[in-house]
Amino acid sequence: NAGRALAALLNMAAFSKSIPHSCYEVGHTWNTSCPMSTLQVTAGALEVSFKIYAPLYLIAAILRRRKKDYYKKRLVPEILQSTSFLTANGGLYIAFFCILRRLLGRFYSWSAGFGAALPASYIAILIERKSRRGLLTIYMANLATETIFRMAVTRGLVKPLKHGEVLLFCLTASLYMFFFRCKDGLNGFAFSALKFIVGKEEIPTHSVQAELSHIQSSERDAQSLDERPQSSPASRGNYIRAFTRKLLDLICKHGPRHRCCKHHQDNCISYCVKGFIRMFSVGYLIQCCLKVPSAFRQAFTKPSRLLWLLYNKENFQLGAFLGSFVSIYKGTSCLLRWLRNLDDELHALIAGEERVELGNLWRSISRSLQVSTISLFQDFLLGIEAGRFPYFPEADTVIYAISTAICFQAAVMEVQNLRPSYWKFLLRLTKGRFSLMNRKVLDVFGTEASRHFEDFTPKLDPRYVLCPDNTDVQLG
Repeated sequence: NAGRALAALLNMAAFSKSIPHSCYEVGHTWNTSCPMSTLQVTAGALEVSFKIYAPLYLIAAILRRRKKDYYKKRLVPEILQSTSFLTANGGLYIAFFCILRRLLGRFYSWSAGFGAALPASYIAILIERKSRRGLLTIYMANLATETIFRMAVTRGLVKPLKHGEVLLFCLTASLYMFFFRCKDGLNGFAFSALKFIVGKEEIPTHSVQAELSHIQSSERDAQSLDERPQSSPASRGNYIRAFTRKLLDLICKHGPRHRCCKHHQDNCISYCVKGFIRMFSVGYLIQCCLKVPSAFRQAFTKPSRLLWLLYNKENFQLGAFLGSFVSIYKGTSCLLRWLRNLDDELHALIAGEERVELGNLWRSISRSLQVSTISLFQDFLLGIEAGRFPYFPEADTVIYAISTAICFQAAVMEVQNLRPSYWKFLLRLTKGRFSLMNRKVLDVFGTEASRHFEDFTPKLDPRYVLCPDNTDVQLG
């Protein structure tokens, strides 16, 4: 404990240290001019942002079956607005990077990353539509939380718990399902998503109402069977299909089902099996669709990539995860109804604890923290509605700016603690210029900034260099 406290004090002391290098020597090493570097980054970010948002909004509009008025009046402005937001986030960062260097006269451990990204992110998020700020804030808050956690582990301040990401996911999933089953517990996208995953049958009602609906459903089923016309199949194929349909109905409808269960068309066993098959298919198709662009780009040179698209391990992994998630939840809920003879919201908490082994199918600290962040955000919104937490009108904007600044701090000073997918995104957004920073001069701050850049040394113009390589630079 004493060693950790000493390390924390040393880090705080290093926080106020500085180096005298110019912004050209540290940041935009590819160009000596600050305005030209800013324009180059902005132009590259504009191109990449448009390529990201144009197909994204178009596909979303098609899936949502938007009307013609949306395509004529709203599609292009929304694409341009989101493109401007992301472009500003990249372009303003390098601008404030240079501005802070001129104002402070030196580089501090916080100014190159956090200090420059904070105002840039705040201004950029104000450009984006208000309806998208919440989702962007949740994503960046999750990313910042993961980054801080990795930083703490690297510094020895936190000791990671074995399989802790699995336990975190199970706990968060249990809370999610509990709120889903509570009246007015969830709303909006979260409620719709869980309703799609687990089905509307798990939305709770009073046990008496469930029993009445069960009786009414049984009467309707019996009446429909009596009124069904006895038609003889016209061909052998029709006969086989009719026989298969009747056999499935016999297997699914006849069997154990508690009076509180609302899956009236299935018994408890077939209800769980169908849930697994459905969500396994959804997870498999999602992973296949995500890999389609990369597979088709290589289809002409490597035709075997198309087969890889169908038999990739990750496709089955996500399918098994989603299918098992739903089937275990439904199976545990049905079992608890049989044991307790009622339907209760607390069943969701118990069912969530049964997913500990399930988390091993899709183990990831990133995903666990993402689910936890969304859950905390949902709890915070519920607390605001209940009057337990104060309401801050610009909270999402401030949280987004701080979270993004934390991630940029890691991208500059300790990229090894940043999520790899986000680092690749930054490289794509800046056309690779983020990797051209002279991180070797930042090693004096003790964060191993150049760990993954040992082989890179920028070729600087000696006329604009304040501190040559052979100069012994010490912290100020």
